[in-house]
Amino acid sequence: MTEYNILILSAGRRVELVQSFQKAAKRLNIKSNVVAGDCSETAPAIYFADRKAILPRINEGNYIDEIINVCKREDIRLVIPTIDTDLLLLSEERERIESESGAKVLISGTDVISICRDKINTQKFLEENEFKIPKMYSEEELNSGEIEFPLFIKPKSGSSSINTFKVNNIEELATYRSLIKEPIVQDFMEGKEFTVDVFLDFDGNLITVVPRLRMATRSGEISKGKIIKDKEIIEDIKRLVEVLKPIGHITVQLMKTNKGIEYIEINPRFGGGAPMSIQSGADSCENLYRLLRGEKLEYNENYRDNIMFFRFDNSICVDENLEIVQW
Repeated sequence: MTEYNILILSAGRRVELVQSFQKAAKRLNIKSNVVAGDCSETAPAIYFADRKAILPRINEGNYIDEIINVCKREDIRLVIPTIDTDLLLLSEERERIESESGAKVLISGTDVISICRDKINTQKFLEENEFKIPKMYSEEELNSGEIEFPLFIKPKSGSSSINTFKVNNIEELATYRSLIKEPIVQDFMEGKEFTVDVFLDFDGNLITVVPRLRMATRSGEISKGKIIKDKEIIEDIKRLVEVLKPIGHITVQLMKTNKGIEYIEINPRFGGGAPMSIQSGADSCENLYRLLRGEKLEYNENYRDNIMFFRFDNSICVDENLEIVQW
């Protein structure tokens, strides 16, 4: 029986994602070991995976070598990145990983990653392709003092909403600009914020688009969300991926304002809230298994509308040998 083993990199707290792949494999009645890779023995996800792999840190020279070794040892069919800092390196090393290990890497092309990982490149791409995005201010404009508040400031290559702030006055602007490395300053947006889970096959053909209203967030990640099959958002996302040409599961953040749909950022990877869309019926994990089996998928909107998700913390207990303590 063919095995469709999956390696999830930087698994960390992605327990829901690990379990989503396990449930999809069980539903499809296929054999699959979900291997959680992380640099830490204390990453919760490795205790829920079928197997674990302790890897070097991303900035260590043998990181790619060890990924290849794990792929060979565990007979991995698909490698899945989950954090932003992995993306450009994996995209650049994709051909080597795939040729030496036989595993496929779920990563868009380097050109796509370069657009998405750099907020200035994202801004230029969206503007050039006539998508709405808040105005970004130049150094000259900011230094002139002839600007209107509120504004919004964030790092050029940030993630997880770290060092992102609403700016209410010139004093706050000066403070944040001095604290944030390579800051970007934009107009402040007001409206309903959405995270959109988008899935495309290995050739970039669009399969699902799921808008999720961000009802509440914590540390930049959605904690309460509602699936809303918003046709305006879906059509705009279709136009976006047609010009961007990503592959796999990507996460788009946008806001519906009085100006229309305005984009915030594009993350070419599984987002932390992706299991919400998966549970609604747009199952990217099942789709990936089907693609690995050689099936052809068609675009569909066969997921539940108007359902809400309330996420919460859980914990596991381990002993001195890092074995799970059962209660």
